[in-house]
Amino acid sequence: MAIAETTAQPIRPPHLTARDMEARVLYRDGLMLVIDKPAGLPVHGGPGGGPNLEALFGALRFGLPHPPALAHRLDRDTSGCLVLGRHRKALARLGRLFQAGAVAKTYWAVVRGAPPAAAGRIDQPLAKLTRRTGWRMVADPKGQPAVTDYRLLGQDHGHAWVEFKPLTGRTHQIRVHAALIGCPVLGDSSYDPAGDGGEALHLLARSITLPIYPNRAPITVSAEPPLHMRAALMRCGFN
Repeated sequence: MAIAETTAQPIRPPHLTARDMEARVLYRDGLMLVIDKPAGLPVHGGPGGGPNLEALFGALRFGLPHPPALAHRLDRDTSGCLVLGRHRKALARLGRLFQAGAVAKTYWAVVRGAPPAAAGRIDQPLAKLTRRTGWRMVADPKGQPAVTDYRLLGQDHGHAWVEFKPLTGRTHQIRVHAALIGCPVLGDSSYDPAGDGGEALHLLARSITLPIYPNRAPITVSAEPPLHMRAALMRCGFN
């Protein structure tokens, strides 16, 4: 199978206005924003340019002189909670939290098949494999440590609704780990050899918890499933 940088069957990038961006704000305070990233839109333009979320951050200044900036990243076809720092000091504080592993992330996925147990841990180092045809992440004992906890939330014939909690932050970690335990994410044509490329990626950054204020309780923000995931989730028991 050819190695490709593309993820799933791409969702057409949504056209977002300034008002649309404001409507996607899930949380805002003086230091950060958490927005509901739409599937199909990369967070930044990259070398090839094109539509990207970062180009729209000017609509999210909310009175500050400069737009917010990315505190971390999500894949183009992953939707859900994305954290932005509102100024340089906020970005530095958020960067320290992410680097220290102090930010708790929860993802929901609809997978093909089912995990081997109702709950478990995947501990498999990952490395980037690059060829002329593209790149992908692969299991490699000499790679960077990668650990993901999972929990089965529901099932339908041939599919399952699974919660993933990555304890490390490697590129494509959930997608590779899900495939390694025999239940690739639905619509993931890069890591599901049985996928026909006909579905969009069924992966949601469901919630994120940030202990950004030392003397306050951590802040938890959640995003609702995108439209393209809802039918499959409902068949697996989501309501």
